[in-house]
Amino acid sequence: MTAGGARFDVLGIGNAIVDILANADDGFIKRRGLRKGIMNLADAATSDSLAAAVTPLRECGGGSAANTIAALASFGSRCAYIGKVRDDRLGALFRDDIRALGVNFDTPLSTAGAATARCIVLVTPDARRTMQTYLGACVELNAHDVDESTVRDSRVVYLEGYLWDPPAAREALVKAAAVAHAAGREVALTLSDPFCVNRHRESFRDLVENHIDILFANELEVVSLYQSANFTEAMQTVRGKVKVAALTRSAQGSVVLCGGESHTVNACPVERVVDDTGAGDAYAAGFLHAFNRGQPLPACARLGSAAAAEIISHYGARPEISLAELA
Repeated sequence: MTAGGARFDVLGIGNAIVDILANADDGFIKRRGLRKGIMNLADAATSDSLAAAVTPLRECGGGSAANTIAALASFGSRCAYIGKVRDDRLGALFRDDIRALGVNFDTPLSTAGAATARCIVLVTPDARRTMQTYLGACVELNAHDVDESTVRDSRVVYLEGYLWDPPAAREALVKAAAVAHAAGREVALTLSDPFCVNRHRESFRDLVENHIDILFANELEVVSLYQSANFTEAMQTVRGKVKVAALTRSAQGSVVLCGGESHTVNACPVERVVDDTGAGDAYAAGFLHAFNRGQPLPACARLGSAAAAEIISHYGARPEISLAELA
């Protein structure tokens, strides 16, 4: 389904963020004025205040598309990434972290302006994560950062919906999609967050229907995108808008649509859900790894579910085992 002769299997374009994981209870989240279970944007001062109030369990490279690329690399896919970081400590951490996975990451560093982005991920005892994100240098990503040769050399270009917020980054995504299609490549998009969809519903619809081949969305996101009454209605609406729609439903598994086809795949059982951070990112990785190898769509969804199950069984959004064992 994709053109051959590519140097990379998947190129990810997204917010380059360092994740800072910490435990918290519901009371702490409420006192901080955070909305539980979703991503909350913050300015530098607010982020500094929260960072000083938590005890980090781990600092690691993060960001939705970067998590997907990291999982793809663990599967053995050849990957590249485009994202903006500053020339500071967290920027070096992000760069070294993703390159250590064998991922090509050559986006020029910012040498002035905002610091590298960070996301403080608060994990409550019910395994839900509440994220406070300071975007920092992420908002400086622009069309000039999109290396056209890397786009042309990638079988699938994977776009992160969160990047639709800054206008310059939006231009970068549209440019990448145009270059990819001109080279006969596929373009995938993750909608990222229902609140992100709410902010940009009309322009997201245009993006999906005119620039995207493979759409990844969870139940809340696709319902929000089309303002549907329920998941079934949203599923029927998105059918035909893209070549492939992979719609996840947490414990209910996922539904994959392609033309007149519809495939329902169960979620993989997990003994204990520890932290659901990055489950959707890992699902996309498993799906795309199998997709690029010509596997049937149900097999793509099953590998996505297996990757998501690995991620939610421990803290953090990056795999703790070689995902090649799952494949």
